[in-house]
Amino acid sequence: MVTIKYVRTRSLQKGMIIDQSIVDRAGRILIARRTPLDEYHIASIKKMGIPGIYVREGEEDELPVDDEKKVIIPESVQKEIEKHTVSDRAKVQLSESVKARVAEGIQYLYNDTESEGFTSTSRTIAEDLMKAISDNDAIAVDISALKISDEYTFKHSVDVATMAMIVAKKHGLNDKEVYDIGISGLLHDVGKSKIPNEILNKAGKLTDDEFAMMKQHSLFGYSILKNKEDLSNPIKLGVLQHHEKMNGRGYPMSVDADKINLFARIISVADIYDALVTERPYKKPFSPRDAVEMIMSMTEELDINVMRSFLESVILYPVGTDVELSTGERARVVENNPKYVLRPKVIGLKSGKSYDLSDISNASIVIL
Repeated sequence: MVTIKYVRTRSLQKGMIIDQSIVDRAGRILIARRTPLDEYHIASIKKMGIPGIYVREGEEDELPVDDEKKVIIPESVQKEIEKHTVSDRAKVQLSESVKARVAEGIQYLYNDTESEGFTSTSRTIAEDLMKAISDNDAIAVDISALKISDEYTFKHSVDVATMAMIVAKKHGLNDKEVYDIGISGLLHDVGKSKIPNEILNKAGKLTDDEFAMMKQHSLFGYSILKNKEDLSNPIKLGVLQHHEKMNGRGYPMSVDADKINLFARIISVADIYDALVTERPYKKPFSPRDAVEMIMSMTEELDINVMRSFLESVILYPVGTDVELSTGERARVVENNPKYVLRPKVIGLKSGKSYDLSDISNASIVIL
């Protein structure tokens, strides 16, 4: 049985298993979760000023084999699945070479915000993302598989930029605006490069003063960009305002809805989703489904029209995914409906029965 406990840095010992990730100001993973600590790790944690971390003790219980979930699909059902399968909309995909270039570029940007090549590197990364979207004629993003790499160096920035570009495209923005919002998404958290590591990596809840410092990152980001004349004003406002809310209760300036730039409204939705599903030193990740439902509940805080574009741009259950229904039956997704991201069309793996979950007649059935 595994137990998780908080250990002060001064009490850390070699061989303890860390149960959180330690990141630097650029968002790079320095010590991955479940790494056995050695003396170098402990010295690094102390040097970064982190007061304590979570560690895990014990071993995982072996999970019993669940024979009920080993579904043998009858031939007749397989034919029904093939008959009703409709391929998903074209999804954006990043090749390994693109991911490698982007990873290197993001590290460069966050490590040296005053470099002469800052803007050109930002543009090069955005061009790579734009090309990936154009090459596939992508109009959707598979949010369940967006994090297809363990490389956390650039994960959040690229995830947010990619989602923002797809949502912007769905929202009717032109190619130049989609490209620019890609740059803004890549740089939306660049101000965190000015936040102390001990705050970024704090395992517990931030104090009021620490949270106040963290909330400054969008101002810091804007300060980094404001004198870069080759970046457009919407790019800079996207960075500055991505934590502002439509009800005027956001930060850093608590501006009203009519003063929030469209780039910021789009990046906000992408940023909130990605933050919810990403494991951080201070929290476990939400499932993609739970994250989408939380986004849908934020009607007072997010732009409703942008939220609609987001929901119509994402694929939560890719065609071919097996899911469990509230009826107790296992089913396979055969078609998605952009208007109802949580309610695709499925075929029961034993019964062969078709359920269009977006139809009112199936309103009582949900995917667990």
